[in-house]
Amino acid sequence: MEPQLEHTVADGVATVVISNPAKRNAMTAGMWRALPPLLDELAADRGVRALVLTGAGPTFCAGADISSLRAPGPGEDPQALAVAAEEALAAFPKPTLAAVRGYCVGGGCQLAAACDLRFAEEGASFGITPAKLGIVYASSSTRRLTALVGPSTAKYLLFSAELIDSARALRTGLVDEVLPAGELDKRVAEFTRVLTTRSQLTQAAAKEFADGRTDRDAHWGEQARGSGDTAEGVAAFLERRTPRFGWTASG
Repeated sequence: MEPQLEHTVADGVATVVISNPAKRNAMTAGMWRALPPLLDELAADRGVRALVLTGAGPTFCAGADISSLRAPGPGEDPQALAVAAEEALAAFPKPTLAAVRGYCVGGGCQLAAACDLRFAEEGASFGITPAKLGIVYASSSTRRLTALVGPSTAKYLLFSAELIDSARALRTGLVDEVLPAGELDKRVAEFTRVLTTRSQLTQAAAKEFADGRTDRDAHWGEQARGSGDTAEGVAAFLERRTPRFGWTASG
């Protein structure tokens, strides 16, 4: 099977699957290039309200395909491809969640860190390994990792290139939930179902603010006044029913 990014959309949730089983779902140059336009397509789809990134089979992603580092294509910078994919994922305007089982290493951990949330199965392993390859980890990627886990843990991971288990990843903030074996998919489905019922207006504004963009208060205030979401949310609460929010992230 050729390495590829598979995707489906069902019940408001887009699922993107990293599929390269022969190399533990390592990301090839073609896969890095394919991710930003795929994300653009899914962001423009009004039927998509949340996105899940996961790996095929028992592994999330073992990193970049090392052969692409040894023999990059003409004029190609493998690290730049990875950073562009990471930034596209971080900029996705709707909630994103990495569903992690098995290895989440190198470029795989880079992608997981670019998601808004990370749920992992017990037994998952995490690591960022440029120190094994003599690579300078991108400043944007380093800042994102540091924002998640703090300077000390970021330095531990980057200095040593050692793997940590799911318990330590949870304790340090690298993941948000750890699920027993066999329960990850169920929990991800339940949680994303909740996300699809919530206000996209609230989610989109919160995502920008949490990611450090604080210059758009006026924009989001205008969006709120024109959306009808607040009136609908209050009415639904008083009437004890599920709200039907109308604002969409692509609108």
